[in-house]
Amino acid sequence: MNATAAAPATPGANRGADVLAGLSIAGLLLPEAVAYSGIAGLPPQAGVIALFVGLVCYGLLGRSRYAIVSATSSSAAVLAAGTLALAGPAAVSRAAVAATLVLLTGGCFLLAGAARLGGLSQLIARPVLRGFTFGLACVIALKQLPNLFGLPGLHGDFVPLLLATLLQAIRLIQPVTAGAGVIALLLLFLCEHVRRLPGSLLVIVLGVAASGWLAAHGVALTGAINLAPAWGWPTWPTGNQWLPSIELAAALLLVLYAESYGAIRAFALKHGDTVEANRDLLVIGLANALSGLLHGMPLGAGYSGTSANEAAGARSRLAGLIAAATLLVMVLLLLRWIERIPEPVLAAIVIHAVSKSWRLSVFKPYLQWRRDRLVALAAVVAVLALGILNGLLVAIAFSLVMLLRQLATPRLSVLGKLPGSHDFVGVDEHPAALPPPGMLILRPEEPLFFANAESILALARQRVASHADGRAVVLSLEESPDLDSTALEALADFAVWLGARGIVLRVARLKDSVHDLLLRAALPQLPPQALDYWSVEDAVTAAPSSSAQQPNGTPTQ
Repeated sequence: MNATAAAPATPGANRGADVLAGLSIAGLLLPEAVAYSGIAGLPPQAGVIALFVGLVCYGLLGRSRYAIVSATSSSAAVLAAGTLALAGPAAVSRAAVAATLVLLTGGCFLLAGAARLGGLSQLIARPVLRGFTFGLACVIALKQLPNLFGLPGLHGDFVPLLLATLLQAIRLIQPVTAGAGVIALLLLFLCEHVRRLPGSLLVIVLGVAASGWLAAHGVALTGAINLAPAWGWPTWPTGNQWLPSIELAAALLLVLYAESYGAIRAFALKHGDTVEANRDLLVIGLANALSGLLHGMPLGAGYSGTSANEAAGARSRLAGLIAAATLLVMVLLLLRWIERIPEPVLAAIVIHAVSKSWRLSVFKPYLQWRRDRLVALAAVVAVLALGILNGLLVAIAFSLVMLLRQLATPRLSVLGKLPGSHDFVGVDEHPAALPPPGMLILRPEEPLFFANAESILALARQRVASHADGRAVVLSLEESPDLDSTALEALADFAVWLGARGIVLRVARLKDSVHDLLLRAALPQLPPQALDYWSVEDAVTAAPSSSAQQPNGTPTQ
């Protein structure tokens, strides 16, 4: 049994725990759904409809016991940036474009699931995701300050401009609105220290109770919520809008699935469950497609909702279905009260929700390991300086450039044998290791491919040239799981260069796929007998006549 798995319990106890968890998280998820609609620049019903669709779809078809599929702050912010770019500030046009983007996002998820691209989230490195989340939390909180203080809304994502606009509007702060928002925010942070006290529900109840007095003093309320399903195909992009729409849908796919996979995998590891990445792609894709048809928001398994579900005692996906049923009852019975939630209270809920992403401690490992510090910093700066969507794309591109830079940097080790051992190790790290007389053993420390093959083998030529008595070179390629055409040609050129100097080349430790590739390539400079060394030891000890290949494919002894 996995040591981290939860202790077994009776089915009745599980159902009871799921019911209590579903009732608990419904009160948390509903105000967040309304608040995230505001982040996306959509009417409140968009978040509520999406929440119901996500809970039902994943509860019926998903695999994670704890995942809660709902609108997330990150996807809401990306959607807001996309709709503003494609449709401008007009609310009706943005709502139509948003429905199209959500439907296209669902289609991208379904295609990725059908193609079994479950590892898609790995395109976003964790430092990029953490830096993006930190910068995004700052932008979201900044853009909620007008609702918190009763100021005019902010447009755009360029943080210096947002700060300048806020500073110019300080004199317009509405004292009653600011007071309500600040009190709600303080209560939310205070409730963190009281176990099982739902802070969001508390501030909403207090806000609704005071809504009459607040509205009389100029505080804006949520307003009418029309939950009649707007089923229908959204308006498709026209002409030159197709490409940016697909690009935005792909960006939403990356953000949503990276966040979803991270949350699902974290709790699966914690409780000893299995992860079915491709199935999750299909289920989240179906949820997004239905949400788009109903003019809802994009959906993913957010970490905050999933962790709240586990903390509430959930044991299975039944908790999500109970939350959906509770949500439906709340909407049917309490809609007129939900419409009276003050806007500064919703802003406080959003700021409190994203404040958990401001912890600088998430960057501490990168400083200690001295790895990926620039990538994480670049993600933060890109989001703050270039906006949410462009910042994400630039951060991903920067991480890939840094990876290519690392892979393209030529690193070549000269191997030697430790006295009294069969191990061949790098002579730079192990001064006691000695290369065999008359032989040079070289090992590229990165996979050979188009960006580094020429430079690594040029470095190999320098090593050979400095080894005056070398009669044979052993090239150990255990780090190369595959070879592209550039690497093949560079390897052939290296063999020709060695042959012109009367030096024998032996290639050792080839992966089976690379060995088969070189046999298919049939490079005259690399005959089969030069490839059949399954270890460095074999290549070193083999006599020139012992490398002939037998009919069964094994070297002669």
